[in-house]
Amino acid sequence: MNADSLVRATAGDGGVRCMAAVTTNLVAEAVARHQTSPTVAAALGRTLTGTLLLGAGLKELDRLTVQLVCDGPVGGITAEANARGEVRGYARNPAANPDLNGNGKFDVSSVVGTGMFYVTHESGYEIGLYTDPYRGAVPIVSGEIGEDFAYYLAKSEQIPSAVTLGVYMRARVDGSTYAEAAGGLMIQVMPGADEGIIEAIEDSIGRGPHTTTLIREGARPVDLLRAALGSIPLEVLEEKRVSFACTCSHERAVSLISSIDRAELETILREDKGAAMTCHFCNETYRLGEATLEDILAVRG
Repeated sequence: MNADSLVRATAGDGGVRCMAAVTTNLVAEAVARHQTSPTVAAALGRTLTGTLLLGAGLKELDRLTVQLVCDGPVGGITAEANARGEVRGYARNPAANPDLNGNGKFDVSSVVGTGMFYVTHESGYEIGLYTDPYRGAVPIVSGEIGEDFAYYLAKSEQIPSAVTLGVYMRARVDGSTYAEAAGGLMIQVMPGADEGIIEAIEDSIGRGPHTTTLIREGARPVDLLRAALGSIPLEVLEEKRVSFACTCSHERAVSLISSIDRAELETILREDKGAAMTCHFCNETYRLGEATLEDILAVRG
């Protein structure tokens, strides 16, 4: 299977900024790690892909976080991307599973519900050069995720955009499901660009095959952009791999446990004979045995 990748490009004599990504592998990993229902898989996968696209131009020390704080059964979704093309994320209630909608598709809108769509841009956090983050917020307008990214760009950053995000889930013989195709594109019309371009692009997207259909047929990110732009020529600026990756580690788990009040840590050692910590972002569990807790207490003196 081809590696996931993301492409940045321009079109319309530089008046259009384009990003597209194929994210099948990373979405499949997220879905498997969090054991999501099919509908949550679609919602989480769209959010992970959209966050990568929105963060396509991040600088080396930047971090972008997208949060859906919502009242639907999923309870909320968080995704975080960096300049290396790495993304991680989770849903608060991964098992939420509403009925299919009237078109026989996963009802992402119902599982999300209403609420707020937050975007936070931070820089220097990982090396301790923390500066005040930028945070934008708009209401969730549909819960379909792609439309919510487009609404955020239009209202918070004043950039008219076409956003398409998709996750195609396939059933196995045993009844379980997996992500067979995932990806999306984000096309932004910059100030001063031909006003008719966005209409032409939206028309081209509306008449063309769905993103996941193209990906299942073998399309790469640049193919998604060519299909969306139609006759508008594009210039590829960058192509890079993208992946699901988390910053958690056993060392960080030890550091967090070490920060616990001594009396509480002694209670954990005495009653539980160890400790376990599970990362929200990747669902990895780190177990610290008696010897490790004793070493932590010994260091404290």
